[in-house]
Amino acid sequence: MQMQTTTKPSSVTLVNAEGLIVGRLSSKVAKLLLNGQGVIIVNAEKAVFSGKRKSKIAEAHLFLEVGAPERGPFHYRRPDRFLRKTVRGMLPFKQPKGKSAYKRLKVFMGVPDELKDKEFITFDDASAANLRGPHFTLGELAKEIGWRNRME
Repeated sequence: MQMQTTTKPSSVTLVNAEGLIVGRLSSKVAKLLLNGQGVIIVNAEKAVFSGKRKSKIAEAHLFLEVGAPERGPFHYRRPDRFLRKTVRGMLPFKQPKGKSAYKRLKVFMGVPDELKDKEFITFDDASAANLRGPHFTLGELAKEIGWRNRME
């Protein structure tokens, strides 16, 4: 039996998700996590989905019907948990390297007080600024599928 040692991540990358496309952001973050870095994502509710709002919400409602509430799969409605689960889908989660990578991920709505004065990176190729079609934020989707924002 081979023994695994857990090591502290060598560095932590701070990512601002505001205005970034969810799928592209998730794939970039998954790659950083697999390379051994810790990642903290802030402003999760401001990440962007591309596509028509009505069809994406209908798709999300169909997905919510899958499974049983007590057994799973569990469908999160909070934007930070939703984004975290999206990143998990891009990791080999059933393997030890995927589980340890997932443990190095933290996602927050807004910016926590202890991170206010830190510098954040953004991914230019994941930016929604180049989108010409319809798009909407993760926070808007979350409200449509049942998230009750208690922060306001």
